[in-house]
Amino acid sequence: MERREQLAGNDMIMRSYTDLVVWQKAMDLVDEVYRLVSKLPKIEAYALSDQMRRAVVSIPSNIAEGQARAADKQFLFFLSVARGSNAEIETQLMICVRQNYLKESEIEKAMKLCDEVGKMLTSLMKSISGSRY
Repeated sequence: MERREQLAGNDMIMRSYTDLVVWQKAMDLVDEVYRLVSKLPKIEAYALSDQMRRAVVSIPSNIAEGQARAADKQFLFFLSVARGSNAEIETQLMICVRQNYLKESEIEKAMKLCDEVGKMLTSLMKSISGSRY
């Protein structure tokens, strides 16, 4: 558990997944993607829109579930799932641009958040495992 306490910051002991900056950024990404999804055409209400909402919600949800697990190996698994969902939402945002549902300028903030979250997830995984991520 010592390593997990160190992950929250030098002077702060992590008591909850909400202490993780990556979780906080992932929640910001949820807000941004939900804002963008509201702009999609109605024909995408049960297809792309629904898939995007599920993918983006999966990111902070898996961070939270993983942090709540007792073993680092389990935490790594859930962080890996979150990283996969992050790549999924990046892809879906690019699909929105390709289908002319959104402009590149409209997804810029979300893409930056995806990049930040992805890098933070990778860094956290490296810190926990001390290995290849």
